[in-house]
Amino acid sequence: MEQVTVSGRPLTEAEVVAVARHGCRVALAPEALTAIAAGRKPVDDLAAAERPAYGVSTGFGALATRFIVPELRAKLQRSLIRSHAAGIGPDVEDEVVRAMMLLRLRTLATGQTGVRPEIATTLLALLNAGITPVVPEHGSLGCSGDLAPLAHVALALTGEGEVWSGEGGARRRRPAAEALADAGIAPVTLAEKEGLALINGTEGMLGMLVLACHDAQRLLDTADVTAAMSVEALLGTDRVFAADLQALRPHPGQVHSARHLRQLLAGSPIVASHAGPSDTRVQDAYSLRCAAQVNGAARDALAFARTVAGHELAAVIDNPVVLPDGRLESNGNFHGAPLAYALDFLAIVVADVASMAERRTDRFLDVARSHGLPAFLADDPGVDSGYMIAQYTQAALVSELKRLAVPASVDSIPSSAMQEDHVSMGWSAGRKLRRALAGLAEVLAVEAMTAARGLDLRAPLRPGPATSAVLAAIRRRVPGPGPDRELSKEIAAVVDLVRSGELVVAAQSVTGPWDAEPELSAHAAEPEAAEEDP
Repeated sequence: MEQVTVSGRPLTEAEVVAVARHGCRVALAPEALTAIAAGRKPVDDLAAAERPAYGVSTGFGALATRFIVPELRAKLQRSLIRSHAAGIGPDVEDEVVRAMMLLRLRTLATGQTGVRPEIATTLLALLNAGITPVVPEHGSLGCSGDLAPLAHVALALTGEGEVWSGEGGARRRRPAAEALADAGIAPVTLAEKEGLALINGTEGMLGMLVLACHDAQRLLDTADVTAAMSVEALLGTDRVFAADLQALRPHPGQVHSARHLRQLLAGSPIVASHAGPSDTRVQDAYSLRCAAQVNGAARDALAFARTVAGHELAAVIDNPVVLPDGRLESNGNFHGAPLAYALDFLAIVVADVASMAERRTDRFLDVARSHGLPAFLADDPGVDSGYMIAQYTQAALVSELKRLAVPASVDSIPSSAMQEDHVSMGWSAGRKLRRALAGLAEVLAVEAMTAARGLDLRAPLRPGPATSAVLAAIRRRVPGPGPDRELSKEIAAVVDLVRSGELVVAAQSVTGPWDAEPELSAHAAEPEAAEEDP
């Protein structure tokens, strides 16, 4: 994607990722500048009127009862940004800050926030110059929007605060005034309503949700890959993933995951080796047999989260907001509850998918359940410990993910002298979801390593074509079975393969591209037609 043009229309997930993560350039459509200029006129009219208007000629929040005379209004806006830039803690990741900036720019482009065009063009200039305001992690309650994080962004527009600028190894933290001057960008002086318009939004929560949805898709695809590898290496059956069985419970995500598992296990000599009446086992353990149900339910949760993100990407969040007929109206659309719930839901899903993956890993290491594999997959059990402690690491991660799954959105601490007496904590939900997704990638990496060693140890039987391709991708980075060696670097190497999506790409080099995810609907999915088993 060479350029994303902001016009006030809803942005797509791909556009947000391109700008936030890959530095794609941004442009403002001419019609956006026209809309912004038109939306400013009602604010100027209210600023000239004697009647107080919230956010234009009054204080804010619990201080909204004070009328501010014209000569103090520029100071009011500057004071608002300075006082609200009260965050603390580690810097938020560049990609989250850039997502916030892009999404707020899109809201400004609707013309319904009442800012002047130069506010939007300056924000655009920072994005394209690679200047990223320093935003501390802690400070947002998710209501009224992400005030503190967005205030740190707005502070940079005025030439205050600190930013990250430069490229590669030359990128450094420096005063905003210095970075703007070097880039030839003039700081803005905020007029009536503009400080409020820059900070009264949900773009921090939304940016994290959009990025999380993008990452969760890759991880859930990877979870299908690692589950298939484990089913195969643990001598599980593929019969439970048959299309006619899945049609009995036609949840869209389950149908998709089961199809992936069938494709991944197709043509496997290992699966074929124990099929038929000679296999006396009646059923596989749930972590094998129910992989499509759990991974599929996770896909449906992701579809719900994407629906929420889609609605918010089309929203205009500000308070007060300029309506098409020129009215300036207060509202409650800045409340982060819809986003907070979706963010928390995904954290629950992440914990459960990881928990099931860890259970499959554990089965490989136990001679009572691994169906002939050596204890802990060790080269010389007793002398070597194999993957014993890799599973410890995985278990510790899963335990952490369970703690991160505790919803942030059930909490609320009143603020602003009880004016904001119920808050969403959506920003906190987004922060912990990002940590959870990173943990899921690590858990899946340990399962992939373990299943790969299990597949190797089934020789002379070979895995199927798709899982063989995945095994080959892992072996290009991590050696096969042998005496004990340091595992930390090997785990990190496979984590890179998971995060980059290379394991999925390897599988799809055999299966072909997987179908697009279904939209979550209130209507039952059409049952998938039964198909012949490969």
